[in-house]
Amino acid sequence: MKRVAALALALCLILVLFAGCSGGGSAKSANVIKIGVYEPASGDNGAGGKQETLGIQYANYIQPTVDIDGKTYDVKLVIVDNESSTDKAVAAASQLVSEKVSIVLGSYGSAVSIAGSDTFAQAGIPVVGITCTNPQVTEGNTHYFRICYLDPFQGTVLASYAFNDLGVKKAYCLAKLGDDYSVGLCNYFMEAFEDLGGTVVFETFPEGNTDFTSYVANAKNAGAEVFFAPVSTEAAALIIDQAHAQNLGIPLLAGDTWDSNVILDAAKGKNVSIAVTTFYQEGGNPEFDKGIKEWLNAKGNEQYLANNNGNDEIAAVTAMGYDAYFVALEAIKAAKSTDPGKIMEALWGVSYEGVTGLIEFNDIGDAKRDVAYVKSVNTETGKWDFVGLASIN
Repeated sequence: MKRVAALALALCLILVLFAGCSGGGSAKSANVIKIGVYEPASGDNGAGGKQETLGIQYANYIQPTVDIDGKTYDVKLVIVDNESSTDKAVAAASQLVSEKVSIVLGSYGSAVSIAGSDTFAQAGIPVVGITCTNPQVTEGNTHYFRICYLDPFQGTVLASYAFNDLGVKKAYCLAKLGDDYSVGLCNYFMEAFEDLGGTVVFETFPEGNTDFTSYVANAKNAGAEVFFAPVSTEAAALIIDQAHAQNLGIPLLAGDTWDSNVILDAAKGKNVSIAVTTFYQEGGNPEFDKGIKEWLNAKGNEQYLANNNGNDEIAAVTAMGYDAYFVALEAIKAAKSTDPGKIMEALWGVSYEGVTGLIEFNDIGDAKRDVAYVKSVNTETGKWDFVGLASIN
């Protein structure tokens, strides 16, 4: 009898691990599919990476399961930190490969996306880029997709805004040396701005630079009428400080990396004018806005709020992260499989109406996007003011 009782107890303990010994609770699905989240949580782009990840995490909270060929699977997010570093990118990508993820989302930052790309390609794992705008991310491969517009478009929109809307004829451009995103976007801006009849002064700053005094002074001394610096939020905050301290007196202009409440905090109360192009403006989808604000402010979610720089302002990258998660689910459902290869095939045919607009892919794997949001910082309220929609069509 003792042996029978011991056996029964052992069986019950085993059952507890999977479904609970008593029949009173609902068990989690035994089926799990893993989605990799390849984002920076530290380094120059850590703030933006955290905000992009928040959108994915909120989407997973809203829809934690997916039906695959008649079976319900729990969706597990496997999150790694690529540290905003091309040197660390391969290790972070390899970690996701070893975790046997079926699809990857990310990264904030084109340089780390490019650096980790071959690792995912060799493993046959598809990746959906969220806000990595450099054309090289998807060039020459069939595994990397993305849901954002590209820098040639963004650079042209920014140049048109500067020349036609702001009425400036001389621009100062600043990029981080060796950074694919900022150097690339500056190049596209300069080409379009000069084609319109403007002139440009271009400089780069080295890795690790924290003093932008001379760069702001150089722009001022050159007689520039706009200061274009599509750099990280960390560098941007320092540039804003110097623009205020030196009474620069000309607009600061940037791309999507500046669409962050880090920028709002840095600019509040300062004598600066800032405009950016981006992917989403708060108010674009009231249901999404209301839901994610409630989630950020919910008891127990203090870390999520901290990752959003301590407030509930919605960054465009967060909305894009949210959409990217559901694009992945659409591909998984269409593939009827957890197999990365089948999901990769299914991605080409995905059509998803997200909070940031319709998402479909062209024959390169890029989203068919032709509109950007333009917004400016209200330095009195510390909020974004919507300027308008911009297109080059």
